[in-house]
Amino acid sequence: MKNRALFGRKYLDIQIRDLELPAPGPTQALIEIKACGVCGTDLNFIRDWEEDYMPLGHEIAGVVLETGSAVTGIKPGTKVIVEDCTMCGGCPDCKAGHPELCRRMHSINGVPGMGKYILADQAALVPFDGVDFRFAALTEPLAVACCAVLSADIPLGGTVAVVGPGPIGLLCAKVCLLRGAGRVFLLGHRNVTPAQKARLELAEKLGCHKIVLTEKKDWEKEILAECPSGVDRVIVTSPPRSIDDGLKVIRYGGTVVFLGLSFKPGENLISFDVNHAIFNKITLKPSFAEPAINFPLSFELIRSGAVPAELFQTHFCAFDDCRSLFGSVLKGELPVIKPVFLPK
Repeated sequence: MKNRALFGRKYLDIQIRDLELPAPGPTQALIEIKACGVCGTDLNFIRDWEEDYMPLGHEIAGVVLETGSAVTGIKPGTKVIVEDCTMCGGCPDCKAGHPELCRRMHSINGVPGMGKYILADQAALVPFDGVDFRFAALTEPLAVACCAVLSADIPLGGTVAVVGPGPIGLLCAKVCLLRGAGRVFLLGHRNVTPAQKARLELAEKLGCHKIVLTEKKDWEKEILAECPSGVDRVIVTSPPRSIDDGLKVIRYGGTVVFLGLSFKPGENLISFDVNHAIFNKITLKPSFAEPAINFPLSFELIRSGAVPAELFQTHFCAFDDCRSLFGSVLKGELPVIKPVFLPK
């Protein structure tokens, strides 16, 4: 079958490639992609990635067209969300009850989610109904946020600082509140661009206690004035250098969860005061949501309206206008929260 899909690298160098998709293997399904969210990782690739073209898109919702001979429980016509990486279920870590450590994952094998079709193993498919495809495509980033928030183990009524007002940061803030946080501080930059303004406005709609602008001198005093001992938890969704911001406001014995990446050379490396972390018994926990674990939970939060998908997904594009929209997103020219690719 002929497929059309997007690949990209630095300087908005985006290719639309025509690919040949083989017939589904015994445990695979052929899915027609109906919507694919644009992840911050995709934007990082087309801004910073200097090596070979990367497949774009992994936040996928679609409909099954064909199944392999050994597929059970999934039929053509089934609406599905596609997990980009799925636990194998049979390795020693999976068998020991630690699927989050699986290293034999099923994956979408480097085929872009921003395309017309994709092959995926039946284990990676989450059937759904009752929600528009584009809203269902928010399941993957929401699962990333759920993974980070659950890892933070927020105490009931506790205080949390979320660093970074991008889509993942905003989703984390909302899930923190659903999880029982008493106050959520969102750390971001001043609302100069339309995108920054839109994201900080959404933070208020979602119920964040206070927006703290980190370019202000002594910004941390705004948080410490309310939480003199520091906040119970910090979740860092912005680039690695932001971890230091979290360390400024975390309490003694607190936990800093971090998941923000950078593909700019050298920006993945940071320095921090190890003595401070040790003497203050601060726990530093990376969060990486592969393999996928929280898709059913995340979809239910969307289906129930607990997480309002329509507030996050603000702009849409197809093959012909994706480069223009992505460029505007990188420049902050539009009030974009979360772009979504809709194949046409």
